[in-house]
Amino acid sequence: MEQGNLTGAIFLDFAKAFDTVDHGILLEKLKNSGIGDRTLTWFQSYVSDRSHYVSISGSSSLLLPVTCGVPQGSILGPLLFTIFINDLPNVCKASTVHMYADDTVIYTSKPNLPQLEAVLQEQFTEVEKWIKNNKLFLNTDKTVTMLFGTAPKLHKLQNPHLCVGTKSNGTLTTVTSLKYLGMWLDPNLSFGPHIEKLSSKLYPKLGALYRNKSCLSPAVRKQIVQQMLMPAIDYGDVVYAAAPQTHLHKLTTLYNSLCRFALQCNYMTHHCDMLKELNWPSLESRRTLHLSSLVFKSISGKLPPYLNRLLPPAAPSSYNLRSRTSTLLAIPQYKKTVARSSFSYRAPQLWNNLPDTIKSSPSLKSLKSSILTYLNTECTCKHVT
Repeated sequence: MEQGNLTGAIFLDFAKAFDTVDHGILLEKLKNSGIGDRTLTWFQSYVSDRSHYVSISGSSSLLLPVTCGVPQGSILGPLLFTIFINDLPNVCKASTVHMYADDTVIYTSKPNLPQLEAVLQEQFTEVEKWIKNNKLFLNTDKTVTMLFGTAPKLHKLQNPHLCVGTKSNGTLTTVTSLKYLGMWLDPNLSFGPHIEKLSSKLYPKLGALYRNKSCLSPAVRKQIVQQMLMPAIDYGDVVYAAAPQTHLHKLTTLYNSLCRFALQCNYMTHHCDMLKELNWPSLESRRTLHLSSLVFKSISGKLPPYLNRLLPPAAPSSYNLRSRTSTLLAIPQYKKTVARSSFSYRAPQLWNNLPDTIKSSPSLKSLKSSILTYLNTECTCKHVT
């Protein structure tokens, strides 16, 4: 978006992914990954000679052999499937591939729609060949495309959708919102749909809790909010924190409602008073805490390389005398607002502005405690919510 390009993505949906893994191909891939013959024999024993049946109300079906697939519900199953599809990116040389188990997305960026469709079509054709060769099955009805770009760029398109054909002469559906790894994506990456879905999911749960409030003690109400409802708000907040304030304010209103339920106070109670009584930080402080913790983990070498690459250290010449004792991060030079809302921009900017005493914390626990103390300032609000 910063470069004025369009980005097209294909979200793959494998049909019964874990159940269709071919044992012969899996063992061959395990061998190619460096596993020795003796260990390979153990894996062969693990996946072969299995059978299954169905039992209902004391009646059982006949035993049937399991001729393919990895054992679901096992610790090893997802790892074996990951190894099985690990060579998929090899056929996508002109695009980027992200995989998390069977959730796979292929995407690339080009200046205009025709170039973008040409590359994605070529890549998808190669993917279909790979799927056929590996005896997997693609659910073309649930495999969809999505077009990303700035609002002005997308508005200029007469028909803002991607045309990517399948081997069955069909065309993949283009969607304008999609849930991927728990996050609702939209073409402008505004994360408005994500916040709307999150709110519509939590408000009914809060309503059900209110209807049963007489059965719940104050301690239980507080625990329910902390352990059942807040994890949904916290999930992915380092990403959706880039949303416009109009969207984030909806979550703040929801958060205030959760506080009122925990305390059973009336609507006129100021939210700062509720947070103080509960000893909870504001949503903005929570997001600052989570983003800072992620940066700290990166500096400590506890994040994977693909995240570390987004947070390079600043050049020595940019260090000032006051900050020589702590790590400063490079802030990319972005011109567009949408780019400045990205993780690679917000994270180092936030980190560099923290006091040196916080950035030099000896542990993550110490960092969190210092940040909460640092953010615990007096309320300056002029209105009641």
